[in-house]
Amino acid sequence: MTEDVTASWLGRTEAAEDIANASAIRGLAALLDHDGAPWRSNVMPPLAHWLYFPPQARQSELGEDGHPKPGGLIPSSLFPRRMWAGSRVRFHEDIPLGAKMSRRSEVVNVARKDGASGPLVFVTLRHVVLSNGALALEEEQDLVYRPINATSPVHPAAPQSPSVESAGGDRVVVPDAVMLFRFSALTFNAHRIHYDRRYAIEREGYPDLVVHGPLAATLLMDAWLQRTAGQPARFSFRAQRPLYVDRPVRLDVQGDAGMARLTALDASGTACMTAQVSAV
Repeated sequence: MTEDVTASWLGRTEAAEDIANASAIRGLAALLDHDGAPWRSNVMPPLAHWLYFPPQARQSELGEDGHPKPGGLIPSSLFPRRMWAGSRVRFHEDIPLGAKMSRRSEVVNVARKDGASGPLVFVTLRHVVLSNGALALEEEQDLVYRPINATSPVHPAAPQSPSVESAGGDRVVVPDAVMLFRFSALTFNAHRIHYDRRYAIEREGYPDLVVHGPLAATLLMDAWLQRTAGQPARFSFRAQRPLYVDRPVRLDVQGDAGMARLTALDASGTACMTAQVSAV
């Protein structure tokens, strides 16, 4: 992959449409174990746009890992192993339930780097979501690709047995295989590292099933909403190391309804994801 090749990927675009149906939001509330959800009624909760615009690839167009084979917006010459490394979201307007939505996605940056684990390709996508024709939100999404046979930078899983003690009202959740499956179903995400333990371990080198990055980010946002009942204007997250199935995760919220720093810590107390949220 030369710089000329990667430069040719810049500016690729893709468009999609969807409806902000209420059933997906009810499914999210059930996944998060809510009776009364901590978000406002009749509008899409923060980050729930990740439940919409699902991939539409036919079964024959899926790769070994369960993702659609690269091509179109994502270049076909990218390395096959993929991780959603982070996002920066700016909320402009509420999305009413039942609204017609459109999303325009564009490749805005591609960079190749050589690290200790082998070659990496970083791709930044910019998504613009309209609701009934009005700008609702913007997101920059960072994806990282590496070869399937690269020396794995995967971190070992923290032990299953130790519990993560709550501190200052922090929440503790234990994402099990059922939670991972339900989130995959809500997002139509067929990536096998989230449900196929043998594939995750033997093919991609993980010690167990991997918790989805956007699920961890959603749990952090949910913890902030439960504490503050705030209305976010901006949200960003960065995945630093994987979280794994059946291990307790502490959701640490530092700050208030105006501005907060959020951290997901594994059973060893290691920060696996950090996030920031600022309110309207």
